[in-house]
Amino acid sequence: MTDGTSGAVERISGLVREAPARCGGTRVVAIDGRAGAGKTTLATALAAGLNAPVVSLEYLYDGWDGLERGIDLLVTRVLEPLAAAGTARVPRYDWIRETWDEPWPLDAPEILIIEGAGAGARRAAAFESVLAWLQAPRSVRKKRALDRDGEMFAPHWDRWAAAEDAMLARERTPARADLLIRT
Repeated sequence: MTDGTSGAVERISGLVREAPARCGGTRVVAIDGRAGAGKTTLATALAAGLNAPVVSLEYLYDGWDGLERGIDLLVTRVLEPLAAAGTARVPRYDWIRETWDEPWPLDAPEILIIEGAGAGARRAAAFESVLAWLQAPRSVRKKRALDRDGEMFAPHWDRWAAAEDAMLARERTPARADLLIRT
């Protein structure tokens, strides 16, 4: 187990530098965990240290029932095009307007960080070089999530948690992770 952002950044950086590229020439780091686990914070610090772009699954979910669709879009719109040495067209969902914005183009980087619930799903795993699972107690995660997005997230917390439960029961992501991180 690794605790703390700086220790996790060092550990993941070492793993990804030694890992083979599995998405064309791109080494993909998947940072997965439940809502409020600290995925975005870790991804931001890791991106700065590795000079790597970040794809946040938050922009691939099409609303509160979009967890599974977000994983599908990650694979079909981001990972498969990058693996084929093409340009990904990263979807961007606008949660306020509840509609899709113009996707942003992403040429294949040396390292790509993907963060969000479902980032380490099995259908994405074939493209990923390193999978980190973040975990924190439910009470801590809920406080973080509601402090960050309270007004928007509060009415949907239980609904989203149920979608995460179903996905994790099937995926068993923590058991497949290269690194478990307590946040």
